[in-house]
Amino acid sequence: MSQRDSVSYASMITVYLKNNDPPRAETLFRELPDRNIVAESTMIDGYVKAGRVDEARKIFDEMAERNVYSWTSFISGYFKTGQVDEGCRLFDRMPVKNVVSWTTVVLGYARNGLIEQVCNVFNQMPERNVFAWTALIKSYVDHGQIDEAFNLFHVMPQQNPYSWNIMILGCLNEKRIHAAIQLFNVMPQKNAVSWTTMVTGLARNKMTKLAREYFDQMPNKDIAAWNAMIMAYIDEGIMTEATELFDLMPQRNIVTWNAMIDGYARNGPEGEALKQLILMLQSRFKPNETNITSVLISCKGMLELMQAHALAIRLGVEHETSLTNALVTMYSRIGDVNSASLAFKHLKFKDVVSWTAMILAYSNHGYGYSVLPVFARMLRSGIKPDEITFVGILSACSHVGLVEKGQKLFYSMSHVYGFKPRAEHYSCLVDILGRAGQMEEAMRIVNEMPPSECDSAVLGALLGACKLHGDVRMADEIGARLIELEPTSCGGYVQLANVYEAGGEWDEFAQVRKKMKERNVKKAPGFSQIEVKGKNHVYSLWGTDHIPRLMKFMECYARQYYQQCGK
Repeated sequence: MSQRDSVSYASMITVYLKNNDPPRAETLFRELPDRNIVAESTMIDGYVKAGRVDEARKIFDEMAERNVYSWTSFISGYFKTGQVDEGCRLFDRMPVKNVVSWTTVVLGYARNGLIEQVCNVFNQMPERNVFAWTALIKSYVDHGQIDEAFNLFHVMPQQNPYSWNIMILGCLNEKRIHAAIQLFNVMPQKNAVSWTTMVTGLARNKMTKLAREYFDQMPNKDIAAWNAMIMAYIDEGIMTEATELFDLMPQRNIVTWNAMIDGYARNGPEGEALKQLILMLQSRFKPNETNITSVLISCKGMLELMQAHALAIRLGVEHETSLTNALVTMYSRIGDVNSASLAFKHLKFKDVVSWTAMILAYSNHGYGYSVLPVFARMLRSGIKPDEITFVGILSACSHVGLVEKGQKLFYSMSHVYGFKPRAEHYSCLVDILGRAGQMEEAMRIVNEMPPSECDSAVLGALLGACKLHGDVRMADEIGARLIELEPTSCGGYVQLANVYEAGGEWDEFAQVRKKMKERNVKKAPGFSQIEVKGKNHVYSLWGTDHIPRLMKFMECYARQYYQQCGK
Protein backbone atom coordinates (compact mmCIF):
# COMPACT_ATOMS: atom_id res chain seq x y z
CA MET A 1 0.00 0.00 0.00
CA SER A 2 1.31 3.42 -0.95
CA GLN A 3 -0.76 5.06 1.77
CA ARG A 4 -2.00 3.60 5.03
CA ASP A 5 -4.55 5.10 7.34
CA SER A 6 -5.68 4.20 10.85
CA VAL A 7 -8.33 1.81 9.49
CA SER A 8 -5.81 -0.27 7.50
CA TYR A 9 -3.45 -0.31 10.50
CA ALA A 10 -6.29 -1.41 12.79
CA SER A 11 -7.25 -4.17 10.33
CA MET A 12 -3.72 -5.56 10.20
CA ILE A 13 -3.36 -5.30 13.98
CA THR A 14 -6.59 -7.33 14.32
CA VAL A 15 -5.29 -9.97 11.91
CA TYR A 16 -2.03 -10.40 13.81
CA LEU A 17 -3.80 -10.56 17.17
CA LYS A 18 -6.34 -13.13 15.92
CA ASN A 19 -3.45 -15.27 14.68
CA ASN A 20 -1.71 -15.17 18.09
CA ASP A 21 1.10 -12.88 16.95
CA PRO A 22 1.07 -9.98 19.47
CA PRO A 23 4.69 -8.86 18.78
CA ARG A 24 3.94 -7.94 15.15
CA ALA A 25 0.69 -6.29 16.23
CA GLU A 26 2.66 -4.22 18.77
CA THR A 27 5.15 -3.19 16.08
CA LEU A 28 2.35 -1.87 13.85
CA PHE A 29 0.70 -0.19 16.82
CA ARG A 30 3.93 1.71 17.58
CA GLU A 31 4.24 2.71 13.90
CA LEU A 32 0.78 4.29 13.87
CA PRO A 33 1.21 7.91 12.69
CA ASP A 34 -1.90 8.97 14.54
CA ARG A 35 -3.19 6.77 17.32
CA ASN A 36 -6.95 6.78 17.54
CA ILE A 37 -9.66 5.14 19.60
CA VAL A 38 -10.29 2.40 17.01
CA ALA A 39 -6.68 1.15 16.98
CA GLU A 40 -6.35 1.45 20.76
CA SER A 41 -9.60 -0.44 21.36
CA THR A 42 -8.46 -3.11 18.91
CA MET A 43 -5.18 -3.55 20.79
CA ILE A 44 -7.02 -3.76 24.13
CA ASP A 45 -9.39 -6.40 22.75
CA GLY A 46 -6.49 -8.40 21.28
CA TYR A 47 -4.48 -8.30 24.49
CA VAL A 48 -7.55 -9.36 26.49
CA LYS A 49 -8.23 -12.33 24.21
CA ALA A 50 -4.56 -13.34 24.54
CA GLY A 51 -4.86 -13.16 28.35
CA ARG A 52 -2.41 -10.25 28.61
CA VAL A 53 -4.52 -7.99 30.80
CA ASP A 54 -1.61 -5.93 32.18
CA GLU A 55 -0.61 -4.77 28.68
CA ALA A 56 -4.25 -4.00 27.92
CA ARG A 57 -4.50 -1.92 31.11
CA LYS A 58 -1.44 0.12 30.13
CA ILE A 59 -3.02 1.13 26.80
CA PHE A 60 -6.39 1.71 28.49
CA ASP A 61 -4.87 4.10 31.07
CA GLU A 62 -3.03 6.06 28.31
CA MET A 63 -6.16 6.53 26.16
CA ALA A 64 -7.19 10.17 25.73
CA GLU A 65 -10.70 9.09 24.84
CA ARG A 66 -12.58 5.86 25.58
CA ASN A 67 -15.69 4.39 24.08
CA VAL A 68 -18.10 1.69 25.23
CA TYR A 69 -16.18 -0.93 23.21
CA SER A 70 -12.86 -0.24 24.93
CA TRP A 71 -14.47 -0.23 28.39
CA THR A 72 -16.38 -3.45 27.69
CA SER A 73 -13.36 -5.26 26.21
CA PHE A 74 -11.24 -4.46 29.24
CA ILE A 75 -13.98 -5.44 31.73
CA SER A 76 -14.38 -8.75 29.88
CA GLY A 77 -10.63 -9.35 30.22
CA TYR A 78 -10.74 -9.03 33.99
CA PHE A 79 -13.61 -11.50 34.25
CA LYS A 80 -11.94 -13.99 31.88
CA THR A 81 -8.79 -14.05 34.02
CA GLY A 82 -10.77 -14.43 37.25
CA GLN A 83 -10.13 -10.86 38.47
CA VAL A 84 -13.80 -10.35 39.32
CA ASP A 85 -13.35 -7.46 41.80
CA GLU A 86 -11.27 -5.44 39.31
CA GLY A 87 -13.87 -6.03 36.62
CA CYS A 88 -16.64 -4.83 38.96
CA ARG A 89 -14.73 -1.69 39.94
CA LEU A 90 -14.11 -0.84 36.30
CA PHE A 91 -17.78 -1.42 35.46
CA ASP A 92 -18.87 0.93 38.28
CA ARG A 93 -16.54 3.65 36.85
CA MET A 94 -17.94 3.24 33.33
CA PRO A 95 -19.65 6.53 32.40
CA VAL A 96 -22.10 5.15 29.83
CA LYS A 97 -23.34 1.57 29.91
CA ASN A 98 -25.23 -0.22 27.14
CA VAL A 99 -26.84 -3.65 26.93
CA VAL A 100 -23.54 -5.21 25.75
CA SER A 101 -21.60 -3.95 28.78
CA TRP A 102 -24.35 -5.11 31.17
CA THR A 103 -24.40 -8.52 29.47
CA THR A 104 -20.60 -8.74 29.69
CA VAL A 105 -20.81 -8.44 33.48
CA VAL A 106 -23.60 -11.02 33.67
CA LEU A 107 -21.56 -13.43 31.56
CA GLY A 108 -18.44 -12.67 33.64
CA TYR A 109 -20.16 -13.52 36.92
CA ALA A 110 -21.71 -16.64 35.34
CA ARG A 111 -18.31 -17.80 34.03
CA ASN A 112 -16.90 -17.53 37.57
CA GLY A 113 -19.82 -19.43 39.13
CA LEU A 114 -21.17 -16.44 41.13
CA ILE A 115 -24.89 -17.07 40.68
CA GLU A 116 -26.06 -14.59 43.35
CA GLN A 117 -24.17 -11.74 41.66
CA VAL A 118 -25.53 -12.86 38.27
CA CYS A 119 -29.08 -12.52 39.59
CA ASN A 120 -28.39 -9.09 41.13
CA VAL A 121 -26.89 -7.62 37.95
CA PHE A 122 -29.58 -9.24 35.79
CA ASN A 123 -32.33 -7.62 37.90
CA GLN A 124 -30.65 -4.18 37.59
CA MET A 125 -30.38 -4.32 33.80
CA PRO A 126 -32.45 -1.60 32.12
CA GLU A 127 -32.57 -3.71 28.96
CA ARG A 128 -31.94 -7.45 28.56
CA ASN A 129 -30.91 -9.38 25.48
CA VAL A 130 -31.09 -13.12 24.85
CA PHE A 131 -27.46 -13.59 25.94
CA ALA A 132 -28.16 -12.18 29.40
CA TRP A 133 -31.23 -14.39 29.81
CA THR A 134 -29.29 -17.46 28.69
CA ALA A 135 -26.34 -16.65 30.96
CA LEU A 136 -28.60 -16.65 34.02
CA ILE A 137 -30.34 -19.85 32.87
CA LYS A 138 -26.96 -21.55 32.42
CA SER A 139 -25.90 -20.40 35.90
CA TYR A 140 -28.98 -22.05 37.39
CA VAL A 141 -28.36 -25.22 35.38
CA ASP A 142 -24.68 -25.36 36.39
CA HIS A 143 -25.72 -25.19 40.06
CA GLY A 144 -28.37 -27.91 39.63
CA GLN A 145 -31.26 -25.46 40.16
CA ILE A 146 -33.38 -26.81 37.32
CA ASP A 147 -36.72 -25.50 38.63
CA GLU A 148 -35.40 -21.92 38.77
CA ALA A 149 -33.96 -22.36 35.27
CA PHE A 150 -37.35 -23.62 34.01
CA ASN A 151 -39.16 -20.62 35.49
CA LEU A 152 -36.76 -18.20 33.80
CA PHE A 153 -36.81 -20.13 30.52
CA HIS A 154 -40.60 -19.96 30.28
CA VAL A 155 -40.77 -16.18 30.84
CA MET A 156 -37.85 -15.11 28.62
CA PRO A 157 -39.22 -13.11 25.67
CA GLN A 158 -37.23 -14.94 23.00
CA GLN A 159 -35.63 -18.36 23.17
CA ASN A 160 -32.76 -19.36 20.91
CA PRO A 161 -31.42 -22.86 20.17
CA TYR A 162 -28.63 -22.36 22.71
CA SER A 163 -31.08 -21.73 25.56
CA TRP A 164 -33.13 -24.80 24.55
CA ASN A 165 -29.99 -26.95 24.47
CA ILE A 166 -28.87 -25.66 27.87
CA MET A 167 -32.22 -26.62 29.41
CA ILE A 168 -32.21 -30.08 27.82
CA LEU A 169 -28.62 -30.70 28.98
CA GLY A 170 -29.50 -29.53 32.51
CA CYS A 171 -32.43 -31.95 32.73
CA LEU A 172 -30.28 -34.83 31.50
CA ASN A 173 -27.51 -33.98 33.97
CA GLU A 174 -30.03 -34.03 36.82
CA LYS A 175 -31.54 -37.33 35.54
CA ARG A 176 -34.87 -35.67 34.72
CA ILE A 177 -35.18 -37.69 31.55
CA HIS A 178 -38.91 -37.20 30.98
CA ALA A 179 -38.55 -33.41 31.19
CA ALA A 180 -35.63 -33.47 28.73
CA ILE A 181 -37.66 -35.56 26.25
CA GLN A 182 -40.64 -33.21 26.54
CA LEU A 183 -38.44 -30.17 25.90
CA PHE A 184 -36.77 -31.83 22.94
CA ASN A 185 -40.07 -32.85 21.38
CA VAL A 186 -41.51 -29.30 21.49
CA MET A 187 -38.27 -27.58 20.48
CA PRO A 188 -39.12 -25.56 17.32
CA GLN A 189 -35.75 -25.82 15.60
CA LYS A 190 -33.45 -28.71 16.45
CA ASN A 191 -29.83 -28.40 15.37
CA ALA A 192 -26.98 -30.91 15.41
CA VAL A 193 -26.07 -29.89 18.98
CA SER A 194 -29.63 -30.62 20.15
CA TRP A 195 -29.62 -34.14 18.73
CA THR A 196 -26.12 -34.86 20.03
CA THR A 197 -27.04 -33.53 23.48
CA MET A 198 -29.97 -35.95 23.67
CA VAL A 199 -27.99 -38.95 22.48
CA THR A 200 -24.97 -38.33 24.73
CA GLY A 201 -27.15 -37.45 27.74
CA LEU A 202 -29.31 -40.56 27.45
CA ALA A 203 -26.24 -42.72 26.90
CA ARG A 204 -24.57 -41.20 29.94
CA ASN A 205 -27.67 -42.08 32.00
CA LYS A 206 -27.39 -45.75 30.92
CA MET A 207 -30.51 -45.48 28.74
CA THR A 208 -28.74 -47.02 25.77
CA LYS A 209 -31.83 -48.37 24.00
CA LEU A 210 -33.58 -44.98 24.06
CA ALA A 211 -30.35 -43.22 23.05
CA ARG A 212 -30.12 -45.53 20.03
CA GLU A 213 -33.68 -44.59 18.98
CA TYR A 214 -32.77 -40.89 18.91
CA PHE A 215 -29.45 -41.68 17.26
CA ASP A 216 -31.20 -43.54 14.44
CA GLN A 217 -33.55 -40.55 13.91
CA MET A 218 -30.73 -37.99 13.65
CA PRO A 219 -30.80 -36.28 10.25
CA ASN A 220 -27.05 -35.60 10.35
CA LYS A 221 -24.99 -37.65 12.76
CA ASP A 222 -21.84 -35.92 13.96
CA ILE A 223 -18.82 -37.79 15.28
CA ALA A 224 -19.66 -36.92 18.90
CA ALA A 225 -22.99 -38.77 18.62
CA TRP A 226 -21.33 -41.82 17.04
CA ASN A 227 -18.74 -41.88 19.84
CA ALA A 228 -21.40 -41.49 22.54
CA MET A 229 -23.34 -44.50 21.26
CA ILE A 230 -20.22 -46.63 20.89
CA MET A 231 -19.08 -45.80 24.44
CA ALA A 232 -22.57 -46.54 25.80
CA TYR A 233 -22.50 -50.04 24.31
CA ILE A 234 -18.94 -50.55 25.57
CA ASP A 235 -19.92 -49.54 29.11
CA GLU A 236 -22.62 -52.22 28.99
CA GLY A 237 -20.16 -54.76 27.61
CA ILE A 238 -22.06 -55.11 24.31
CA MET A 239 -19.09 -55.21 21.96
CA THR A 240 -21.05 -56.59 18.99
CA GLU A 241 -23.22 -53.45 18.77
CA ALA A 242 -20.23 -51.19 19.41
CA THR A 243 -18.27 -52.90 16.63
CA GLU A 244 -21.22 -52.65 14.24
CA LEU A 245 -21.45 -48.88 14.75
CA PHE A 246 -17.68 -48.55 14.55
CA ASP A 247 -17.67 -50.28 11.15
CA LEU A 248 -20.48 -48.01 9.87
CA MET A 249 -18.84 -44.74 10.95
CA PRO A 250 -18.03 -42.48 7.99
CA GLN A 251 -15.23 -40.83 9.95
CA ARG A 252 -13.33 -41.69 13.14
CA ASN A 253 -11.23 -39.64 15.50
CA ILE A 254 -8.80 -40.42 18.30
CA VAL A 255 -11.69 -40.66 20.80
CA THR A 256 -13.30 -43.42 18.72
CA TRP A 257 -10.15 -45.52 18.59
CA ASN A 258 -9.46 -45.00 22.29
CA ALA A 259 -12.98 -46.17 23.14
CA MET A 260 -12.75 -49.31 21.01
CA ILE A 261 -9.32 -50.30 22.33
CA ASP A 262 -10.45 -49.76 25.93
CA GLY A 263 -13.68 -51.65 25.23
CA TYR A 264 -11.93 -54.72 23.84
CA ALA A 265 -9.36 -54.56 26.64
CA ARG A 266 -12.16 -54.67 29.23
CA ASN A 267 -14.65 -56.94 27.51
CA GLY A 268 -12.64 -59.12 25.12
CA PRO A 269 -12.45 -61.23 23.10
CA GLU A 270 -8.85 -62.10 23.83
CA GLY A 271 -6.30 -60.46 21.55
CA GLU A 272 -8.80 -58.09 19.95
CA ALA A 273 -7.51 -54.99 21.76
CA LEU A 274 -4.06 -55.55 20.25
CA LYS A 275 -5.60 -55.99 16.77
CA GLN A 276 -7.48 -52.69 17.18
CA LEU A 277 -4.25 -50.98 18.18
CA ILE A 278 -2.57 -52.17 14.99
CA LEU A 279 -5.61 -51.07 12.90
CA MET A 280 -5.39 -47.68 14.58
CA LEU A 281 -1.79 -47.36 13.43
CA GLN A 282 -2.74 -48.39 9.89
CA SER A 283 -5.39 -45.64 9.89
CA ARG A 284 -2.70 -42.99 10.50
CA PHE A 285 -3.66 -42.38 14.12
CA LYS A 286 -0.80 -42.53 16.62
CA PRO A 287 -1.64 -44.41 19.84
CA ASN A 288 -0.51 -42.92 23.12
CA GLU A 289 0.71 -44.61 26.27
CA THR A 290 -2.87 -44.86 27.60
CA ASN A 291 -3.94 -46.95 24.59
CA ILE A 292 -0.98 -49.28 24.87
CA THR A 293 -1.39 -49.56 28.65
CA SER A 294 -5.00 -50.70 28.14
CA VAL A 295 -3.80 -53.33 25.68
CA LEU A 296 -1.03 -54.50 28.03
CA ILE A 297 -3.47 -54.97 30.90
CA SER A 298 -5.71 -57.09 28.68
CA CYS A 299 -2.92 -59.47 27.58
CA LYS A 300 -3.46 -63.05 28.72
CA GLY A 301 -0.32 -64.78 27.45
CA MET A 302 3.39 -64.22 26.93
CA LEU A 303 3.22 -63.94 23.14
CA GLU A 304 0.55 -61.23 23.16
CA LEU A 305 2.31 -59.32 25.94
CA MET A 306 5.63 -59.36 24.07
CA GLN A 307 3.92 -58.10 20.88
CA ALA A 308 2.33 -55.21 22.77
CA HIS A 309 5.66 -54.44 24.46
CA ALA A 310 7.44 -54.43 21.09
CA LEU A 311 4.83 -52.03 19.75
CA ALA A 312 5.42 -49.69 22.70
CA ILE A 313 9.16 -49.71 21.96
CA ARG A 314 8.50 -49.01 18.27
CA LEU A 315 6.33 -46.01 19.17
CA GLY A 316 8.91 -44.69 21.65
CA VAL A 317 6.65 -44.73 24.73
CA GLU A 318 8.12 -47.73 26.55
CA HIS A 319 9.68 -45.52 29.25
CA GLU A 320 6.40 -43.78 30.19
CA THR A 321 5.76 -44.40 33.88
CA SER A 322 2.16 -45.63 33.69
CA LEU A 323 2.97 -47.94 30.78
CA THR A 324 6.04 -49.44 32.46
CA ASN A 325 4.03 -49.97 35.64
CA ALA A 326 1.60 -52.04 33.56
CA LEU A 327 4.52 -53.95 32.02
CA VAL A 328 5.94 -54.84 35.44
CA THR A 329 2.52 -55.99 36.64
CA MET A 330 1.72 -58.03 33.53
CA TYR A 331 5.13 -59.73 33.27
CA SER A 332 4.77 -60.62 36.93
CA ARG A 333 1.26 -61.95 36.35
CA ILE A 334 2.49 -64.45 33.76
CA GLY A 335 5.45 -65.42 35.96
CA ASP A 336 8.28 -63.67 34.07
CA VAL A 337 9.89 -61.86 37.01
CA ASN A 338 13.14 -61.24 35.12
CA SER A 339 11.37 -59.23 32.40
CA ALA A 340 9.41 -57.37 35.06
CA SER A 341 12.65 -56.50 36.84
CA LEU A 342 14.27 -55.37 33.57
CA ALA A 343 11.35 -53.07 32.72
CA PHE A 344 11.46 -51.63 36.24
CA LYS A 345 15.23 -51.09 36.07
CA HIS A 346 14.99 -49.00 32.88
CA LEU A 347 12.20 -46.78 34.23
CA LYS A 348 13.56 -43.27 34.85
CA PHE A 349 10.71 -41.79 36.89
CA LYS A 350 9.42 -44.32 39.40
CA ASP A 351 6.29 -43.50 41.40
CA VAL A 352 4.66 -45.41 44.25
CA VAL A 353 2.84 -47.67 41.76
CA SER A 354 6.17 -48.61 40.11
CA TRP A 355 7.85 -49.58 43.37
CA THR A 356 4.76 -51.42 44.62
CA ALA A 357 4.43 -53.37 41.37
CA MET A 358 8.02 -54.60 41.67
CA ILE A 359 7.62 -55.46 45.36
CA LEU A 360 4.49 -57.48 44.57
CA ALA A 361 6.25 -59.20 41.66
CA TYR A 362 9.05 -60.42 43.94
CA SER A 363 6.68 -61.26 46.78
CA ASN A 364 4.22 -63.27 44.67
CA HIS A 365 6.88 -65.39 43.00
CA GLY A 366 9.04 -66.50 45.90
CA TYR A 367 11.72 -63.78 45.83
CA GLY A 368 10.95 -62.70 49.39
CA TYR A 369 14.51 -61.72 50.26
CA SER A 370 14.58 -59.29 47.32
CA VAL A 371 11.59 -57.33 48.61
CA LEU A 372 13.15 -55.55 51.57
CA PRO A 373 16.13 -54.13 49.59
CA VAL A 374 13.68 -52.78 47.02
CA PHE A 375 11.60 -51.25 49.82
CA ALA A 376 14.73 -49.64 51.29
CA ARG A 377 15.60 -48.11 47.89
CA MET A 378 12.03 -46.87 47.61
CA LEU A 379 12.29 -45.01 50.91
CA ARG A 380 15.70 -43.56 50.00
CA SER A 381 14.24 -42.21 46.76
CA GLY A 382 11.71 -40.20 48.78
CA ILE A 383 8.62 -42.16 47.69
CA LYS A 384 6.12 -42.83 50.48
CA PRO A 385 4.61 -46.35 50.46
CA ASP A 386 0.86 -46.91 50.37
CA GLU A 387 -1.39 -49.64 51.77
CA ILE A 388 -0.84 -51.95 48.78
CA THR A 389 2.94 -51.66 49.19
CA PHE A 390 2.63 -53.03 52.70
CA VAL A 391 0.59 -56.00 51.48
CA GLY A 392 3.53 -57.04 49.29
CA ILE A 393 6.13 -56.44 52.02
CA LEU A 394 4.21 -58.29 54.75
CA SER A 395 3.47 -61.16 52.39
CA ALA A 396 7.19 -61.48 51.60
CA CYS A 397 8.05 -61.48 55.32
CA SER A 398 5.55 -64.30 55.78
CA HIS A 399 7.04 -66.45 53.02
CA VAL A 400 10.65 -66.11 54.20
CA GLY A 401 9.90 -66.27 57.94
CA LEU A 402 10.92 -62.74 58.97
CA VAL A 403 8.65 -62.63 62.01
CA GLU A 404 10.13 -59.74 63.98
CA LYS A 405 10.69 -57.61 60.85
CA GLY A 406 7.14 -58.29 59.69
CA GLN A 407 5.68 -57.22 63.05
CA LYS A 408 7.71 -54.00 63.06
CA LEU A 409 6.59 -53.14 59.53
CA PHE A 410 2.97 -53.87 60.40
CA TYR A 411 2.99 -51.52 63.38
CA SER A 412 4.91 -48.88 61.43
CA MET A 413 1.93 -48.57 59.08
CA SER A 414 -0.11 -46.65 61.64
CA HIS A 415 2.66 -45.19 63.81
CA VAL A 416 4.98 -43.95 61.03
CA TYR A 417 2.93 -43.67 57.85
CA GLY A 418 -0.54 -43.01 59.26
CA PHE A 419 -2.32 -45.92 57.53
CA LYS A 420 -5.06 -47.85 59.25
CA PRO A 421 -4.38 -51.60 58.72
CA ARG A 422 -7.03 -53.35 56.67
CA ALA A 423 -8.10 -57.01 56.50
CA GLU A 424 -5.37 -57.94 54.01
CA HIS A 425 -2.68 -56.54 56.33
CA TYR A 426 -4.05 -58.42 59.34
CA SER A 427 -4.20 -61.55 57.19
CA CYS A 428 -0.50 -61.22 56.38
CA LEU A 429 0.44 -60.62 60.04
CA VAL A 430 -1.59 -63.63 61.19
CA ASP A 431 0.07 -65.72 58.48
CA ILE A 432 3.54 -64.54 59.61
CA LEU A 433 2.84 -65.53 63.22
CA GLY A 434 1.04 -68.74 62.26
CA ARG A 435 3.83 -70.03 60.03
CA ALA A 436 6.32 -69.36 62.85
CA GLY A 437 4.19 -71.38 65.29
CA GLN A 438 3.21 -68.39 67.43
CA MET A 439 -0.42 -69.54 67.49
CA GLU A 440 -1.50 -67.79 70.68
CA GLU A 441 -0.13 -64.46 69.46
CA ALA A 442 -1.90 -64.93 66.13
CA MET A 443 -5.13 -65.72 67.99
CA ARG A 444 -4.71 -62.58 70.11
CA ILE A 445 -4.38 -60.47 66.94
CA VAL A 446 -7.57 -62.00 65.52
CA ASN A 447 -9.52 -61.39 68.76
CA GLU A 448 -8.31 -57.79 69.19
CA MET A 449 -8.56 -56.56 65.60
CA PRO A 450 -11.59 -54.47 64.53
CA PRO A 451 -14.54 -56.83 63.83
CA SER A 452 -15.17 -55.10 60.48
CA GLU A 453 -11.72 -56.20 59.26
CA CYS A 454 -11.94 -59.81 60.46
CA ASP A 455 -12.90 -61.44 57.16
CA SER A 456 -12.48 -64.93 55.70
CA ALA A 457 -8.89 -64.23 54.58
CA VAL A 458 -7.77 -63.51 58.17
CA LEU A 459 -9.56 -66.52 59.64
CA GLY A 460 -8.41 -68.68 56.74
CA ALA A 461 -4.77 -67.71 57.39
CA LEU A 462 -5.05 -68.80 61.03
CA LEU A 463 -6.90 -71.99 60.08
CA GLY A 464 -4.11 -72.82 57.64
CA ALA A 465 -1.61 -72.38 60.46
CA CYS A 466 -3.69 -74.75 62.61
CA LYS A 467 -3.28 -77.46 59.95
CA LEU A 468 0.45 -76.74 59.64
CA HIS A 469 1.02 -77.17 63.38
CA GLY A 470 -1.72 -79.71 64.07
CA ASP A 471 -3.63 -77.43 66.46
CA VAL A 472 -7.07 -79.10 66.32
CA ARG A 473 -8.39 -77.26 69.40
CA MET A 474 -7.87 -73.83 67.91
CA ALA A 475 -9.08 -75.08 64.52
CA ASP A 476 -12.45 -75.99 66.11
CA GLU A 477 -13.04 -72.39 67.18
CA ILE A 478 -11.65 -70.64 64.07
CA GLY A 479 -13.33 -73.08 61.67
CA ALA A 480 -16.71 -72.49 63.33
CA ARG A 481 -16.27 -68.72 63.04
CA LEU A 482 -15.24 -68.99 59.39
CA ILE A 483 -18.22 -71.21 58.49
CA GLU A 484 -20.57 -68.85 60.34
CA LEU A 485 -19.10 -65.89 58.41
CA GLU A 486 -19.47 -67.60 55.00
CA PRO A 487 -21.94 -70.50 55.36
CA THR A 488 -22.33 -71.00 51.60
CA SER A 489 -18.61 -70.90 50.70
CA CYS A 490 -16.68 -74.16 50.50
CA GLY A 491 -13.39 -72.64 51.77
CA GLY A 492 -14.03 -72.87 55.51
CA TYR A 493 -15.46 -76.39 55.34
CA VAL A 494 -12.60 -77.72 53.25
CA GLN A 495 -9.89 -76.13 55.41
CA LEU A 496 -11.46 -77.41 58.63
CA ALA A 497 -11.92 -80.89 57.15
CA ASN A 498 -8.25 -80.90 56.12
CA VAL A 499 -7.19 -80.08 59.70
CA TYR A 500 -9.30 -82.94 61.05
CA GLU A 501 -7.97 -85.29 58.38
CA ALA A 502 -4.34 -84.39 59.15
CA GLY A 503 -4.95 -84.92 62.88
CA GLY A 504 -6.77 -88.23 62.41
CA GLU A 505 -10.03 -86.82 63.82
CA TRP A 506 -12.24 -88.86 61.49
CA ASP A 507 -15.54 -88.35 63.32
CA GLU A 508 -15.17 -84.57 63.16
CA PHE A 509 -14.04 -84.88 59.53
CA ALA A 510 -17.23 -86.80 58.72
CA GLN A 511 -19.36 -84.20 60.51
CA VAL A 512 -17.92 -81.37 58.38
CA ARG A 513 -18.51 -83.33 55.17
CA LYS A 514 -22.06 -84.12 56.30
CA LYS A 515 -22.72 -80.45 57.04
CA MET A 516 -21.49 -79.53 53.54
CA LYS A 517 -23.90 -82.03 52.01
CA GLU A 518 -26.85 -80.82 54.10
CA ARG A 519 -26.21 -77.21 53.08
CA ASN A 520 -25.55 -78.16 49.46
CA VAL A 521 -22.06 -76.63 49.59
CA LYS A 522 -19.86 -78.03 46.84
CA LYS A 523 -16.12 -77.77 46.47
CA ALA A 524 -15.08 -75.74 43.43
CA PRO A 525 -13.14 -77.85 40.91
CA GLY A 526 -9.46 -77.22 40.34
CA PHE A 527 -8.22 -76.36 36.88
CA SER A 528 -5.04 -76.33 34.85
CA GLN A 529 -3.98 -73.79 32.25
CA ILE A 530 -1.46 -74.08 29.44
CA GLU A 531 -0.45 -71.61 26.71
CA VAL A 532 0.18 -73.12 23.27
CA LYS A 533 0.97 -71.03 20.19
CA GLY A 534 -0.23 -67.84 21.87
CA LYS A 535 -3.57 -69.34 23.00
CA ASN A 536 -4.59 -70.21 26.54
CA HIS A 537 -6.27 -73.57 27.20
CA VAL A 538 -8.03 -74.15 30.53
CA TYR A 539 -8.99 -77.64 31.81
CA SER A 540 -11.23 -78.24 34.81
CA LEU A 541 -10.66 -81.35 36.92
CA TRP A 542 -13.92 -82.76 38.28
CA GLY A 543 -12.33 -86.07 39.27
CA THR A 544 -9.11 -88.04 39.20
CA ASP A 545 -10.22 -89.93 36.09
CA HIS A 546 -9.40 -86.80 34.06
CA ILE A 547 -5.75 -86.70 35.16
CA PRO A 548 -4.40 -89.35 32.72
CA ARG A 549 -6.15 -87.61 29.83
CA LEU A 550 -4.71 -84.23 30.81
CA MET A 551 -1.21 -85.70 31.21
CA LYS A 552 -1.44 -87.29 27.78
CA PHE A 553 -2.60 -83.98 26.28
CA MET A 554 0.28 -82.05 27.87
CA GLU A 555 2.76 -84.70 26.72
CA CYS A 556 1.46 -84.33 23.16
CA TYR A 557 1.91 -80.56 23.15
CA ALA A 558 5.31 -80.82 24.81
CA ARG A 559 6.45 -83.17 22.02
CA GLN A 560 5.20 -80.69 19.37
CA TYR A 561 6.99 -77.84 21.11
CA TYR A 562 10.35 -79.62 21.21
CA GLN A 563 9.98 -80.65 17.57
CA GLN A 564 9.45 -77.00 16.60
CA CYS A 565 12.54 -76.03 18.59
CA GLY A 566 14.61 -78.69 16.80
CA LYS A 567 15.27 -80.60 20.01
